[in-house]
Amino acid sequence: MDETRRAYGLVVAATLGYACLSVIWFSLPAYLPTIIEDVGLSSTEAGILAGAVPLTYVPLALFSGLAVDRVGPGRIIAVGAICYGFGQIGRSLSPGFASLLAFSLLIGVGATTITFGLPKLVSILFAPEETGRPSAIYLVGASAGSAFVFAVGRPVLGPALGGWRPLFLWSGIVAVCYGVCWLALALSAGIDDGTDGGSFALESVVADLRLVLSHRELRLVVAVGTMYLLLNHGIQGWLPTILESRGISPAVAGRATSLFVAAYVAGVLAIPELADRFGARGLALVGCGLGVVVGMAGVIAGDAGAVAVAGIVVTGASTGGVSPLVRAIPPDLEGIGARLTGTAVGFIFAVGEIGGFLGPVLVGSARDLTGSFLPGLCLLLAAGAVVVLAGRALRGVA
Repeated sequence: MDETRRAYGLVVAATLGYACLSVIWFSLPAYLPTIIEDVGLSSTEAGILAGAVPLTYVPLALFSGLAVDRVGPGRIIAVGAICYGFGQIGRSLSPGFASLLAFSLLIGVGATTITFGLPKLVSILFAPEETGRPSAIYLVGASAGSAFVFAVGRPVLGPALGGWRPLFLWSGIVAVCYGVCWLALALSAGIDDGTDGGSFALESVVADLRLVLSHRELRLVVAVGTMYLLLNHGIQGWLPTILESRGISPAVAGRATSLFVAAYVAGVLAIPELADRFGARGLALVGCGLGVVVGMAGVIAGDAGAVAVAGIVVTGASTGGVSPLVRAIPPDLEGIGARLTGTAVGFIFAVGEIGGFLGPVLVGSARDLTGSFLPGLCLLLAAGAVVVLAGRALRGVA
């Protein structure tokens, strides 16, 4: 029992790093209309900035995952927190698009270590069949961070501090301080002492990559992860702006986006727990994909009324259900296990964050080309249909 409490305590402490990252990551979407006006951005440039952090995962995810498996999650998470903290401080001082993009990419470098470090931490602290609940914990922490910045950061804390630049500055400072504190905890707890993910020798790296890249079931999880990231970043990157374009005030639009995040958290908590209890992770993915299709249809058809609100809730809960499943499935796949969890999740996000980048960019570009958000919203609906197909293929395996 003491070991279980210790394991959960470490997960909760590491979760604070994910919460800090989410505050920093989504502070830009929360303030996007203001930043567009202050800096003078086009919708395409704004979409690129909203997708810059996911874009960083595309070239770095596999290498970051390999590093997590070999170095261990303790030190890696600390380095990442300090990195994204300095990136946010840099954004607070940025005069234009180019510098905002450069520091957003630096945030992405730090973000990769959190994304892969936490599944690795869970895989070494818990048995494969027990990873659903601790995975939900750190994802709830991430959602709490994004909900905070939309519900409190934009309407309350930002104005109290003097605008988006002071908010960015102080959130970056907090993240750097967290990174230093986590490093001290990780070293004292000996989190990385039992890490045995192989060496950085070329032969070892190539062997691990060959096994992961050729794994059929893992490739299906990659497809799910790509659609999940396209959907999640596309919605959270643009939902406040879409709602404001329908005549809703910025404060109400921010609260509506927080409603999406709250529903997302409910999905994170409930869906993987049920899937693990009944041994039906593939079926759960099918249900989540159908929920996305129905929910996005409501967002499209509902304008600013109750149907749109219901669509936001259904989409949020369904998207939240997918999130822990794509992280919890790899350690339970034959040939992957705890040893290659970081590399496997790195593979998912190396490909998947192409979708994470394209989600916000395509929504913004389609708006520039057509003058409407409708084509982008239809694209997000289609992502749910792909999750349904991949989930059906995974039934009986996951």
